[in-house]
Amino acid sequence: MGGELGSLVASILETDDTISELIGVDVDPPRRRLRRARFHRVAPTDRNQLVELITRFDPHVVLHLGVYEPDARATEREAARWTPAAALGVLGAAAECPSLEAIVVRSGTEVYGRRRGAVTRPDEDAPIAPTSPFGTQLAAVEQTALAAGRAAGVPTTLVRLAPVMGGHVPSPLGRLLRLPVVPFSLLADPAFDVVDGHDAAAALVAAASSRYDGAVNVAANGSITIRQALRSGSRRTIPFFGPEWSIARPILAMQGAPIPLHVMELVHRGRLADGSRAREILGVSPLLRTSEVIDRVFQWESVVHIRPTRPPQRMAS
Repeated sequence: MGGELGSLVASILETDDTISELIGVDVDPPRRRLRRARFHRVAPTDRNQLVELITRFDPHVVLHLGVYEPDARATEREAARWTPAAALGVLGAAAECPSLEAIVVRSGTEVYGRRRGAVTRPDEDAPIAPTSPFGTQLAAVEQTALAAGRAAGVPTTLVRLAPVMGGHVPSPLGRLLRLPVVPFSLLADPAFDVVDGHDAAAALVAAASSRYDGAVNVAANGSITIRQALRSGSRRTIPFFGPEWSIARPILAMQGAPIPLHVMELVHRGRLADGSRAREILGVSPLLRTSEVIDRVFQWESVVHIRPTRPPQRMAS
């Protein structure tokens, strides 16, 4: 509940009068004011406290959004520890709750891995074959969720989101695109899709009441290539061949825009997913197209340093 997506989901759920109580956990406090929800600050690795809170609350529905994208809110090392620990703590406890009716898990299209050949936009029936650490972590969370759902005898909805972007959503892809000078691969210009943070939150909320047992892709309509995105933002570019990326990555990390391996995959191979079933399964689908989400990325406010027009006045003691 502490991240942008989790706090946005909580703020939407607060408007539903049929929900009697709402609690959430995270390593950081919520990013917006919540009026009804009760927040508990718990580290993802504190399994004992997670189990105690969840079993005592005995929820009807568990929305597990505790997936930490590398180099978004957490470093790669933290994400590798926090994501599986949170899944085991939360979903393991949920399976023991007698009132549980449904599980919803935030996953991602990274579980499909690099795609070659005819299947360039996999649907939910395509086999998962992650080829990045983040994709592997998401696949493991899905397996944990499915096992918990089977143990509890409840439906488990796996919401596979395209890369989530928005004004306050921490996104390594968004940081890369907004650099003053952006490197791109000279040898490839693959297409990718994304999803706006508000559309992602709406899909997760809808999944909480759908009671659907299975996976659903959520991606904005349309696609865009890296070069098209950079032209949209009027960014200066540097063409790179393969070996130069190994030099650029640590330099970009020092500039505050680290590029994790799943983003490197997107830059070189693209990433698309067939989200056409979302409306049928969830009753909602993304409102913004991929190109519109990318346009908004370049409209985010930047930090502007303004020099004072006069020296500060000394305060009287």
